[in-house]
Amino acid sequence: MAPCYPDPPDATGLAVDELDTPALLVDLDALERNLATMAGFFAGRPAHLRPHVKTHKCPEIARRQLAAGARGITCAKLSEAEVFAAAGFDDILIANQIVGPGKVARLMALAHRARVTVAVDDQENIAALSEAAQREGLRLPVLVEVDIGMGRCGVAPGQPALALARMVADAPSLELAGLMGYEGHLVLVRDPAERKARVEAALAPLIETRALLEREGLPVRVVSGGGTGTYDITGAYPGVTEIQAGSYVFVDATYRPVRPEFEPSLFILATVISRPDPGRLVVDAGLKATTGEFGPPQVVGIEGVESVRLSEEHGRIALAEGHTATLRPGDRVRLIPSHCCTTVNLHDRLHAVRRGIVEAVWPVAARGCSW
Repeated sequence: MAPCYPDPPDATGLAVDELDTPALLVDLDALERNLATMAGFFAGRPAHLRPHVKTHKCPEIARRQLAAGARGITCAKLSEAEVFAAAGFDDILIANQIVGPGKVARLMALAHRARVTVAVDDQENIAALSEAAQREGLRLPVLVEVDIGMGRCGVAPGQPALALARMVADAPSLELAGLMGYEGHLVLVRDPAERKARVEAALAPLIETRALLEREGLPVRVVSGGGTGTYDITGAYPGVTEIQAGSYVFVDATYRPVRPEFEPSLFILATVISRPDPGRLVVDAGLKATTGEFGPPQVVGIEGVESVRLSEEHGRIALAEGHTATLRPGDRVRLIPSHCCTTVNLHDRLHAVRRGIVEAVWPVAARGCSW
């Protein structure tokens, strides 16, 4: 069956205001500054950056991250890793558990093409991975995931993690690469001092677990974790070897007050389609163009915005009394999404813009890769 829409014409070289909307934009100057800022932090440190590509799902941005000094990439899902391996990436951490015969078979096929490391927190899963790797003649690197407070995946620190690590080390076709622990419940803590104290308290049992494994003769080459909100704390914490930060490349409206050293580079370009009264603008970008789980997007460059409400296809911008906005139908508006990762997943392409001109159009190659 033919797609319900034709391929759009090549937008390279167009002025931004010539784009049809809604359109996903990335400001190249801001993106490059964000890459340089993060690279500058890790320069000369024991820990390195293994960026999480679930944020952008775009091989071109990942190549730029590696060129800026990152080592390998992190993926959220197996399908995401398959897309990036097909694009030439050969050092991939899947920061998740790969469970079930179908997915394990796909993982083995992927491991023939790239070095892939996966997370585990369950004995039966370890056995299944080992049996499959042995059949395929592979040796699969594994990180034991430790729950350090997020309450999602992961085994408890200490003895429970040690027991799983021993099982991995004893499995004939698995390689115990180390540990993984994610302090994701703390990445948006606003106060820097509070954030630092709470992150260090969460990391302490992870590093104590590392010491326990090493005392028991189990090598721990990798301790992986961290996010954009905590990269400078976790990345400087003794014993942590790599950070999985991803959102720093875009910095959405939620991260903006937490990480002011980075700047917004991702925008939704929308068109005003209605001005029903002086206190209201309606744009053509709703929940199918930008997600709202962290709240509405921020409107750029319009004074007196009181609220933004999203429905499926519309964004309703309410203006406060005394505003000076003069926009009419046909005018353009830029929005900063409240969550960059899920917003990117709604779009097929990123328009890479420099000083108002589309310099390139990049496919969001791993869009929808959630299986």
